[in-house]
Amino acid sequence: MTNLTVLDPTNETKPAKREVTERTGAINGMTIGLLDISKARGDVFLNRVEELLTERGAKVKRYSKPTFTKPAPVDLRHEIAENCEAVIEALAD
Repeated sequence: MTNLTVLDPTNETKPAKREVTERTGAINGMTIGLLDISKARGDVFLNRVEELLTERGAKVKRYSKPTFTKPAPVDLRHEIAENCEAVIEALAD
């Protein structure tokens, strides 16, 4: 696996080490959740991502946080985890 550095935009004084999830190689037939964090224009980004994913055979489920200022509610995170094999979050302004 390639050595990859991912920067976390949160204010971490000591960044946590994380493993990159192995890629399946294909998304055809996968259920992918799109999480809009409720920032301006995030939906525009996710609309285009949804188009690209469905063109490649993925099933898309859309979700949104009530506000971008707080973490997603536990029940929303649970629903996404139960119904999706992967998730993409919109972090746009």
